Amino acid sequence: MFSRAYKLAVSLPPMAWVFMFLLLPYGLLFLYSFWTVTPSQQIVHQWNIQNYGELLHVPVYLEVLLRSIRIALTVTLLSFLLGFPLAYIVSFHAGTRKDLLYQLVIIPLWVSYLVRAYAWKTILGSDGVFNTLLQYLHITNHPQGFLLYSPFAVVLTLTHIYTPFTFLPIYAAMEDLGATPRQTFWRVIVPLSIPGVIAGGTFSFVLSLGDFLAPLLVGGPSGIMISNIVVSLFGAAYNWPLGAAISICMMVLVIALLFATERLEKKWSFA
Repeated sequence: MFSRAYKLAVSLPPMAWVFMFLLLPYGLLFLYSFWTVTPSQQIVHQWNIQNYGELLHVPVYLEVLLRSIRIALTVTLLSFLLGFPLAYIVSFHAGTRKDLLYQLVIIPLWVSYLVRAYAWKTILGSDGVFNTLLQYLHITNHPQGFLLYSPFAVVLTLTHIYTPFTFLPIYAAMEDLGATPRQTFWRVIVPLSIPGVIAGGTFSFVLSLGDFLAPLLVGGPSGIMISNIVVSLFGAAYNWPLGAAISICMMVLVIALLFATERLEKKWSFA
């Protein structure tokens, strides 16, 4: 129906946009990962794999990466444990209140990320709501320091922020089932909602792994994640090549995960 020239004219702008603001930055990041920084903070364009070798030989990078993966997996699990029952209830047991409950679940997405993170900082702080309540009920005699600036605070904050991202794909999958509440939960609902579960889990894991604001606000030294190190390397440390190498490794990990989950989704979709 349309000429080749028209198709080319329509497709060129988005393709140029993707190239300029996605592929080109990734390409530059990849190049930087093979360069080095001199003691005088000068980037030297000499090809080497020193930055990748440093990732393997400096224990702190591997330690923080493993911590980041552990936090991301924990957030994914908790988001699933919250998102799946919510999606099931809203899909099959909400009745006329379905739209209202759906809106209540996704309301956090309407609020700024920073507002939600600072809210948990206020709740978990030494003089925050939770510590004040514990002391008022005489459960504790003094503020509990582990509640804030800890991996616990990071997991709690990220779970609150990313649970709606887990809920939405699962809810969409359940809505497409055409099932009724009387149909068997384990034989119908769970198997056919697996693609939504995989998609939601992927959202939670990838977004949590790459998050740096929540660890910065509520994590403290023990809650620092790999993205915080990347931000520091590109900022105060001015070691762009090493920061680029870590970013490339994270990107490879995420791409591998996306390919794996895509294969799982296709397998379950046609099962």
